[in-house]
Amino acid sequence: MLKIKFLGVEFENPTVLASGIYPTAVNALLQAVNNGAGGVTTKSIWLTEHKGHPAPTLITNANFTINAVGLSDHGVDVSGKEIVMYKEKIAADSKKAPILVSIVAGTKADFGLIAEKISAYNPDIIEVNISCPNVESEFGKPFSCDKMDAAEVTKNVKARTKLPVIIKLSPNVLSISEIAKSVADAGADGFCAINTLGPGMIIDLEKRTPFLSNKVGGVSGPGIKPIAVRCVYDIYKATKLPILGMGGIISGKDAIEIMMAGAGLIGLGAAIYMRGPTAFKLVADEIAEWMTAHGIKDLNEIIGVAQV
Repeated sequence: MLKIKFLGVEFENPTVLASGIYPTAVNALLQAVNNGAGGVTTKSIWLTEHKGHPAPTLITNANFTINAVGLSDHGVDVSGKEIVMYKEKIAADSKKAPILVSIVAGTKADFGLIAEKISAYNPDIIEVNISCPNVESEFGKPFSCDKMDAAEVTKNVKARTKLPVIIKLSPNVLSISEIAKSVADAGADGFCAINTLGPGMIIDLEKRTPFLSNKVGGVSGPGIKPIAVRCVYDIYKATKLPILGMGGIISGKDAIEIMMAGAGLIGLGAAIYMRGPTAFKLVADEIAEWMTAHGIKDLNEIIGVAQV
């Protein structure tokens, strides 16, 4: 009932560990699978080691999370080995849990370089992160904010890999459908949406200063779900390409809602913070319960049905 193909890759269920929640370490990724994840996404991987921002980097409550981790990573050579070990372990355990590899770079040309390097480690899908809002002070405006920049990154990546490529888009734009159409025309196979909103800020009342060392960070969590649903709806309407939908998804009903908007897979991050590491199984079970109650036998029956 819950099996689904996304860009030709089969997932046992549509829940996927979102990028940046767990470290790119084989034991952490396997923990998600053991807790019911249909697939996993690595943290965003750089060509070389990237330190990120100093602590404090995250604050969370019942309504939202703000993070300014700054995309810390050990670099493609170190993280690539973890990808290989993950795939070997999954195969040895006779499990199906595809791995999506998130890549990031400071220049459009470097996106092509890292796409080529990471492809040597044979992930299932490449997620291209052009939309992180909390590294602007280091790299300037994200490439997702300009349709020409986003298209150029897409072309660079597609020219250097044969793997399926999804582009991670930002909600912080006037028209996400316009960006999506430009990226689709440049050859993208699909999308990941949405990245965090913002950046936002929290003030420490006792210290009378911003709480985060970076002062600002990306906003995620339950409060952004309506924006995520609208963005996925707009992207799917504009392109009809497969979408890994995410942004404040906590429950099975949340997942079904964003699938009706057009998502084929569901990225979970907020659910892990709110419901614990078994959130994947909880959400998948709730999806199955809803499907049974409504006579739905195949997830493809609900993808994009809300489009008008």
